[in-house]
Amino acid sequence: MEYKKIRVIISGGGTGGHIFPAVSIAKELKKVNPDTEILFVGAEGKMEMEKVPAEGFRIIGLPITGLQRKMTLRNIAGDIMVPAKFLSSIRKARKIIKEFNPDIAVGVGGYASAPLLMAAVRTGIPALIQEQNGFAGLTNKMLGSKVQKICVAYEGMERFFPAEKIVMSGNPIRPSMHPYSAAEREEGLAFYGFSPEKKHILIVGGSLGSGTLNQAVKSWIEEGGRGGENVEILWQCGKYYKKGIDSFMAGREMPSVHYTDFIARMDLAYAVADLIISRSGASSVSEICATAKAAIFVPSPNVAEDHQTHNAMALVRKNAAVMIRDDEACEKLLPEALELVNNTERISELEKNAAAMALPDAAHTIVEEIYKLLENGGK
Repeated sequence: MEYKKIRVIISGGGTGGHIFPAVSIAKELKKVNPDTEILFVGAEGKMEMEKVPAEGFRIIGLPITGLQRKMTLRNIAGDIMVPAKFLSSIRKARKIIKEFNPDIAVGVGGYASAPLLMAAVRTGIPALIQEQNGFAGLTNKMLGSKVQKICVAYEGMERFFPAEKIVMSGNPIRPSMHPYSAAEREEGLAFYGFSPEKKHILIVGGSLGSGTLNQAVKSWIEEGGRGGENVEILWQCGKYYKKGIDSFMAGREMPSVHYTDFIARMDLAYAVADLIISRSGASSVSEICATAKAAIFVPSPNVAEDHQTHNAMALVRKNAAVMIRDDEACEKLLPEALELVNNTERISELEKNAAAMALPDAAHTIVEEIYKLLENGGK
């Protein structure tokens, strides 16, 4: 395939889970042809307005906001303004398209992508969207009948989109996420000061942290850390919770528990982990499959359409992961994790099945679909 220079608008955001796939697609487009011109379109005031320029790409913000599901006076007042902001965003999107004149528009989900993709298809610009989750988001469901291609990461997405448009691409992930060698594991053990004689559990709460995962660990510690004699834990408690965890841990002797608000070398954290405990956002699930790791997922209940449960269940149904409900985590999570991490046969089974679900070349697959669509005259 000839990777000629093209002009691409990539739109999405409003929430963090859409930004990394968008940037990965952009980097792959520049990799196959450095002369390709890329413009991002996001939501004003959201994290993409900082994260995307930090990756070296230009971005323009739209005044769009999403509907707030929690009923408060402030949210109701904000929701009243959503239609007006949407119409304003459509007008601005049309102007952006006219000025940038893209060959193709790519949407990665989130309310920020709706006005841009709608304006693009009305202008006759070919369009492709990427859906990261096992339960399609509202914006992508709305756009599915209008765009030419839909790249997905899970089976059964015909429930949401026309089957003839679907391409199984997987989710773009960080290049450092891969099955790790014994040498990389040794490097990780040395980096974190872990014992090679013990089992290791990685608890990933995200940059801000997870209150549920943190409380599950605290409850286990309060009960004396039973069952953890042969286990070391690397616990990412998150920036939001770090001060409270500091206070909780003060005076408690738990040398086997290493906690931090942020993990800089996530690759080495994955390399040493015999078991990962995590929420089941799309990127997390894809990375765990790509690294061939056993995992216990605790889906967040605070997400649209309960999509994290759908993500986790896609693996659970194939015996590639374990799932514990958010409201059961404080009681069950650490006891079940400690039992599982010491069950070598079961860990090996989960690792093998997770690896079988990995789609590590997702960004390149999506770029290939972009070029195919353009070669076929946008059809």
